[in-house]
Amino acid sequence: MTSDVDRQVDWPDGLPRSVTSVLLKGGMICTTTLEQLADGREVVVKRCPYPAEVEAEGLLALAAAGAPTPAVLGAVGHVLVLRYVQGPPAWAELGRAMARVHRSTADRYGWYRDNPAGRFDQHNDWAADWPTFFVQRRILVHLSDPAVPADIADRLRRACDGPLPALLPAHPPASLTHGDLWFGNVIDGRWIVDPAVCYADRELDLAFMQTGGLPDEVFDAYQREYPFAPGYEQRRPALQLHKLLVGLRHFGPVRLPRIEAVLANYGW
Repeated sequence: MTSDVDRQVDWPDGLPRSVTSVLLKGGMICTTTLEQLADGREVVVKRCPYPAEVEAEGLLALAAAGAPTPAVLGAVGHVLVLRYVQGPPAWAELGRAMARVHRSTADRYGWYRDNPAGRFDQHNDWAADWPTFFVQRRILVHLSDPAVPADIADRLRRACDGPLPALLPAHPPASLTHGDLWFGNVIDGRWIVDPAVCYADRELDLAFMQTGGLPDEVFDAYQREYPFAPGYEQRRPALQLHKLLVGLRHFGPVRLPRIEAVLANYGW
């Protein structure tokens, strides 16, 4: 239970004060509570170690592109306040919405600032081509972490020297991506939260989505709106390496067999 004093620290201007608070389940580095404001509204409050505005702007970017997200009611310091949402699942609509999001594009890959990937920074410096962005910002950045065994790091560096970038298209559309879309980041099968946005090949989003417990309705509806590109199935395991490395850094050797399987699949 959060104290009355703690609830008012870093509270957004213009929002009535919070009068009750109940801790919600989930989250690895943030604390999320269901709170009632003095005007009777129920809100979700996320207290995080990074600037809340980073997550708020990701939600707003996704919403502007057609994604169903809870309304951002305020963000200040390390506090993000969202409208409390609930309702019946709408998985097919979520798939169609993500197709709309992926049709929102930029002229290069990246984002204007880094954003969180769990306990770590997600590096988003701009790149003019997709293989450069993926290799430098989504693979090589992980390899200096002590959690990555030296032999695995060496194999990945060799892959990044040629066969991995050769596998990827040079200039696919630079789509707006959620960056961390799995079952746990979908509320009631309808609304998406906890983004780590950037402009990337949409296949990076899809590759992670297909490991994250989302039902088939999402992908069936998505493909009716925006079919997967030829060759995606061949590229998908390589694209999953990014999140596997993030998981390795967070959770340790339990992720190693899957990384080794991907490398063996390509002969790297």
